[in-house]
Amino acid sequence: MNNKLVVILGPTASGKTDLSVKIAKKFNGEIVSADSRQIYKGLNIGSGKITKKEMQGVPHYLLDVANAKTRFSVIRYRKLALRAIKTIQAKNKLPILVGGTGFYIQSVIDGIVITEVKPDWALRHKLENQQLPDLFKRLQELDPVRAAGIDSNNPRRVIRALEVALKLGGPAPTANPTKSGFDALQIGVAKSQEDLKKLIHKRLLKRLVNNAMINEVKKLHKSGLAWKRLEELGLEYRFVAQYLQHKITYREMTDNIQKESEHYAKRQMTWFKRDKRIHWIKNYREAERLIKNN
Repeated sequence: MNNKLVVILGPTASGKTDLSVKIAKKFNGEIVSADSRQIYKGLNIGSGKITKKEMQGVPHYLLDVANAKTRFSVIRYRKLALRAIKTIQAKNKLPILVGGTGFYIQSVIDGIVITEVKPDWALRHKLENQQLPDLFKRLQELDPVRAAGIDSNNPRRVIRALEVALKLGGPAPTANPTKSGFDALQIGVAKSQEDLKKLIHKRLLKRLVNNAMINEVKKLHKSGLAWKRLEELGLEYRFVAQYLQHKITYREMTDNIQKESEHYAKRQMTWFKRDKRIHWIKNYREAERLIKNN
């Protein structure tokens, strides 16, 4: 099987999980997750983590590998992902990288060069006193690529990205195409904006049944995860945490999750559209044909 790697990517709620399991069963594959929240233990419902039943016996890697109290870097992700891929290859099986975190995916298929920028606490303190929208706008001007792949409502990530950009005087170098050596086939799941809105809404309603997602956040907080950290985890976790702190109403919580999930999907597509190597498909048959012919 040489160094073949299949990548299934796309925006949130587009159906990557179901597609990847079908492909894995068809082509004797095993799956490596490329999701920046599914790596955390306990983040199940809000992150859309696949269940044992949904796996249908297909081994999955890089789920539940870190404590949500800790920060998980792309450097650590890449190291673990490459190790998982080697494990799969040693079984003479097809490694399938699946997820919507573009920076994680790029770190694996292209390799990365991380420019070490030490924390500048004085600069961070100065940035923390400024409005988040202003900081994000500045980041877009200095490093539009990094801005496209970041949660604009996450102060910690925006400030860190802006700190790096300011220190470097521009975009941070991230890719080194000669480094990984994978024969990577990137398959993107294409959905219209209208279809994505409907899929996001359907998923949200499902997660709210019997207060499942709310109870998950309650449990995480009870286990020692601070409200601030829960909000940093973004999307569902941010707004459910705000609701449980009585900062917003139930209606505001659901509306915000829907709206921000739609915005997140747009940011994901902005990131992915930069890569002309991605083959966009509408259904399983198209994906199957691509894999057979590559």
